[in-house]
Amino acid sequence: MTIATSGDVSARLDRLPATRTVWTIVALLGLAFFFELYDMLLSGYIAPGLVSGGIFTTTTAGLFGTQGIASFIAALFAGLTVGTMIAGAFNDRFGRRAVFTWALLGYSAASVAMAFQSSAMAINALRFCAGIGLGVEMITIDTCICELVPGHVRGRAIALSQTIGFVAVPVVALLSWILVPLSPFGLEGWRWVVLIGASSAVAVWYIRRRLPESPRWLAQQGRLVEAEAIVAALERRIEQESGASLPAPSAERPVVRDGQFGEMFRAPYRRRTIMMIVFNVFQTIGYFGFTNWVPTLLIEHGIPVTKSMAYTAIIALAAPVGPMLGLAIGDRFERKWIIVAGAATVVSAGGLFAASASPVLLILLGIVLTVAGNTISFAYHAYQAEIFPTRIRAKAIGFVYAFSRISAMLNAFLIAFVLRQGGVAGVFGFIAAAYIVVIGAIGVFGPATANRALEDIAA
Repeated sequence: MTIATSGDVSARLDRLPATRTVWTIVALLGLAFFFELYDMLLSGYIAPGLVSGGIFTTTTAGLFGTQGIASFIAALFAGLTVGTMIAGAFNDRFGRRAVFTWALLGYSAASVAMAFQSSAMAINALRFCAGIGLGVEMITIDTCICELVPGHVRGRAIALSQTIGFVAVPVVALLSWILVPLSPFGLEGWRWVVLIGASSAVAVWYIRRRLPESPRWLAQQGRLVEAEAIVAALERRIEQESGASLPAPSAERPVVRDGQFGEMFRAPYRRRTIMMIVFNVFQTIGYFGFTNWVPTLLIEHGIPVTKSMAYTAIIALAAPVGPMLGLAIGDRFERKWIIVAGAATVVSAGGLFAASASPVLLILLGIVLTVAGNTISFAYHAYQAEIFPTRIRAKAIGFVYAFSRISAMLNAFLIAFVLRQGGVAGVFGFIAAAYIVVIGAIGVFGPATANRALEDIAA
């Protein structure tokens, strides 16, 4: 089942210093993540425009009504569920680079088509299609970063890509604030917000040209000549940038071929798989329970729609701060404890948000919730990618992450139901309970990963 790679691709990658070449690769993947987050998170920000245009309603008569804005949010996450489930098979069959490109183009095309629809059914159908591409893309980005960067900067690399990516949140919030109430050139503002995000198709070819295939994946496929060429090119560039000879790689590690889907349900990975399924189900309740419903929650606090959009845009400015913190702490502290600390902060700040009446305090608490939620995001995207071995990494990430998409799809309806029955306090009680489960799952069962080689973590 094992072959020894000539020169050992993994060992050679892990001993590389983090020079401009490494950070350029991470920044390119961060740019892709920017477009992905823009498209994924615009749901909550354009919701007022979809409602005011008479396409959707804020609530529904039944739990799963298709005319409510919850169905629009749920359609995205239904697509994300499918996308994350098939991402592993696509990545393992066609490679990280090819899947990255076609997924990005696919969801951009679906978003362009959606921007010109006027019925709830058509919009939901195309949002579902976009979600498939987004689901595939997210798994591919996390996998690429973990496999391309040296292990000693893996946390900071994910943090940088997420810092760039989360800039999309204030961008889409500000654009929505400006455009949603208007109809430039006779086209409703929410449609312009969607079309601007779909411009990612223009950037995709530039990113593809600069992004190498994963040498770890190539080595695992037995394509050692291609893997050697990519690693050697990286070594030459990095040696020139550092101005010093590269250290010798550590002892060669065998590469296991043909990882099977069922392996994630056998020791030692079974426990990790169950842990990440529980985490993804409950973390998603908390994260999207706030992120997708910020404008609506503010309206429920008695704040007018126009001011709600303005306050939401201000809160959104804090979105990149969480992963930005990761640049300082990402490889300094265990990622599992960063997740636990962020979840505990959400529980505390969420209770205060529900009880507050002051607009200033609501904005400040919204910022705290945003920073804490996105700190968790950068940490767990690194964490769930590094706790599985290369041979099943994409499959395992796709499988466990699919549960977060299923959770988010159902959560769209559940939050609407809880909001109607229990108000803002009920919503945050629901969110707090979910994050308490997260704290228990990761804090008790999570393995240590910081500054460890992927192959050592997988052992």
